[in-house]
Amino acid sequence: MAFMVKSMVGGQLKNLTGGLGGEEKSEGEKSPAEAQGMTREEYEEYQRQLVEEKMERDAQFAQRKAERATVRSHFREKYRLPKNETDDNQIQLVGGDVELPKELAKMIEQDNEEEEEKNSVIGQLSNIQNLDLDSLKDKASATLEDLKQSAEKCAVM
Repeated sequence: MAFMVKSMVGGQLKNLTGGLGGEEKSEGEKSPAEAQGMTREEYEEYQRQLVEEKMERDAQFAQRKAERATVRSHFREKYRLPKNETDDNQIQLVGGDVELPKELAKMIEQDNEEEEEKNSVIGQLSNIQNLDLDSLKDKASATLEDLKQSAEKCAVM
């Protein structure tokens, strides 16, 4: 009977005092490890893994930023634009030597090939308006054939 009275009066008394002085922890007072359903050691290992993963992500992000900065620097040099200090800083942050991804390296290589083609004689001729290269090639090949035929007819040769 004493148990019943204590449970009824004790429960009402706790509600009235707001649980002051009670040794039991409520759900709001749980440690972060208990809230996750882990032991303290498991929680510390989990936190360490999170920090390591964040560091890896940050390193990969910095690498990608440096790669982009390298491409921008390449185009600035190519088109003789002023250098950007933030790009230089990003490259220095990663270690200075940044290897471009394959896709970006291919883009730069294709761009360089196009530039070489434009700088050649035929490339310069194609820039001239109202000039049909196909007709010029046809005329040149016809002239060569005529020269060959006339050389065969020539008795001296």
